[in-house]
Amino acid sequence: MKRKIIRIDEEKCNGCGNCVVNCLEGALRIIDGKAKLVNESFCDGLGACIGECPTGALVIEEREADSFDEEAVKKHLEEEKKSTVETALPCGCPGTAVKEIRREEKSSCNLIEHRSQLKNWPVQIHLVPPNAPYLKGAKLLVAADCTPCAFADFHNRFLKGRVLLLGCPKLHDAEFYRLKLSQIFKENKIESVNVVFMEVPCCFGLVDTVQRALGESGAKVPIDLTKVGINGEVLETKRVDI
Repeated sequence: MKRKIIRIDEEKCNGCGNCVVNCLEGALRIIDGKAKLVNESFCDGLGACIGECPTGALVIEEREADSFDEEAVKKHLEEEKKSTVETALPCGCPGTAVKEIRREEKSSCNLIEHRSQLKNWPVQIHLVPPNAPYLKGAKLLVAADCTPCAFADFHNRFLKGRVLLLGCPKLHDAEFYRLKLSQIFKENKIESVNVVFMEVPCCFGLVDTVQRALGESGAKVPIDLTKVGINGEVLETKRVDI
């Protein structure tokens, strides 16, 4: 049948993921750094995702396409939600085993120690189980995975005393992030949330995903946002109340 449906200009798409989190039907995914329509029958053609695209890569066109299937969408969303409540890790690799890292406190009068401040493992959002014990009442740091490379004092400035969740909205599935983070916020009475992200456009997708996840969870936790420049400096800090 001929109907209205989304079209994505991959030349313009920067993979920010904003469209993914604004598609309530789950029709869009970030694949290989670009937004993709995963199933024509999931797209209602109303274009809720278009207004969130910073590059104008999304348009509604009229063409031959599979009809919109509301029942298929419901089943798809239920399966997506179910996948995030699994407590098992997504692979059997021993390196993904949940660990809380404890270190002895050391003091030195005239010596500056460069010590890791990491207190949890794993750190990737995809691999952290929502029921990991170190999440209970945690001070949470959600960081774009380029930020530790760009900001030299990442451990002492941002990570110290916090549980780290690391991710990339350009390379990974923003919808999966939203569902996982929402569940983490619901179940763990998170004390605080800090989001550290790069100045590049795709990184703003991480900020949007965290804000939406927190709003959906019903938790009342302020979010502190820190934008880091490619040159390694802090460009902006602000607090957002959800």
